[in-house]
This record gives sequence, C-alpha cells and structure tokens, in this order.
Amino acid sequence: MSDGSKIEWTDATWNPMRGCTKISPGCKHCYAETFAERFRGVPGHPYEQGFDLRLVPEKMTEPLKWSKPKMVFVNSMSDLFHEDVPDDYIAAVVDMMCMANWHVYQVLTKRSERLRDLLHTKLQGAAQQPHIWWGTSVENRRHGLPRIDHLRRAGAAMTFLSIEPLLEDIGTFDLSGIDWVIVGGESGAGARPMRPDWVVNIREQCSAAGVPFFFKQWGGVRKKLAGRELEGRTYDEFPEISRHAMADTVTRKTLRSKIEHELLEVASA
Repeated sequence: MSDGSKIEWTDATWNPMRGCTKISPGCKHCYAETFAERFRGVPGHPYEQGFDLRLVPEKMTEPLKWSKPKMVFVNSMSDLFHEDVPDDYIAAVVDMMCMANWHVYQVLTKRSERLRDLLHTKLQGAAQQPHIWWGTSVENRRHGLPRIDHLRRAGAAMTFLSIEPLLEDIGTFDLSGIDWVIVGGESGAGARPMRPDWVVNIREQCSAAGVPFFFKQWGGVRKKLAGRELEGRTYDEFPEISRHAMADTVTRKTLRSKIEHELLEVASA
C-alpha cells in the first residue's frame, strides 16, 4: 500500500493484486505497466515479474494497518475485475473493504460487464455500501460509453467515471445514476493530445446534471507544466463522503491476526 498517493483524487493506494493486460485504446501507454516493467527481473522487488498478473494475498489486510481514515484507490496497479482473477479472491478483497469501513474505497475497472454481473450476484451486499465507490474508465465513444451503461445497470450506491485518458470528443452521454466524474489527459512519453473543447463539453454536462466534476490534468510529456486549470480555475469537486467510525487499535490488530491466520491456512491447504 502506498500512503500519500500522488494521484490527485485519492489519499492512498492498495494493491492486493499486481499486473494486468491491455483491452482497449486507453491502455496503450499504461503508467502502471511502464512502472512495473522497469523492475522485471530485479530479485526480491515487488515487480520482479514485471506487469504479469498475480495475486498478492499478503497485502490483503493492509487497510487495517492505517491509523487514520483514508480515501483508497483499490488496485492502482491492476484491475480487480480482470478475467483471470477468481471470483472468490475478488470477494475476499471486497469483504476487507466492507470490514474496514472507516476508509472510502475507489474501485476502478475497464471490465465493467464483470463488475455489473458480480454486483448483482456475489457482491450484491457490497454494492449498496456508500463507502465503496464503483467506477469505470472511459477513453472514447466505442469502448468507453458502453461501460457507463454497464456501471449504471450494476445498481451500486456510489458510482464514478474516470474519463482518462480522454482521447476524443465523447459527445452527449447519459449521466443518470452517476455520482462523480474525473477527467484527465494522457501523460508521459507518446502522450496523445486532449482538446479543451472535449473537456468543456463534459464539464457542462456534469453541471447540468448536478454531478461533481474533477479535472485531474491536461497531461502531455510535461504534465506538471501543463497544469490542471480549465478556463482559469481548478475543479476539485467530490461527491458526499460517507464512512463509518474507525475501529480501535486492539480491534484492528485482532482482525488482522484472524484474517492473516485464515489466509495462511488456505495457502498451506
């Protein structure tokens, strides 16, 4: 887990999985893959296997270690709903989110159909937890817009869109059932440009629908220089945050010990 994340819309990241595979144009310059592959073959490094998908059960109880409530981006280095992740492992991650409910969890996926299906079945109880925010990525019309409909049909209490990297004008789209929108341009080497009118279009639709709008960045090779102002101001809007009272230190330690023991038993079975 990374405390003090540099991602503008979260406090920290939690990665009980690592690695992913590309499924759409938004994945082309994946920052997580670029980072992970730098360490492929480095003995003992968390990314010794590069960006190959693997489960990391030893990270499962990390939300119980923090001494203060956080806004947590779940699997910043993977996708919880990747097709090769077993349903039971996804359920275990979600159970931890339900247990450590003093944090707010931001779950972002491109596998929106699997998210929809599991929130109607094995994860149905978690779907209505207001401290778990379920989101999907939108980069263009063809791949991104259908995901919005999948997310809406999931019936979750809190939903959001990460429209990043925004690769084209996505036109007019339905924001009903969506609670938050993040927009950003691609950054790093080979970054594809984002036009201001594409962003303004989304901002105006959010304003009309009463949906909080967060503008993350213009991106580009020098994203810090490009900044994050849109028409002379920054947009840091968030939906209303709901979380439970934090468990005391003794309770958290007891839960950690119990879960870690159970995981050890599973691993040795």
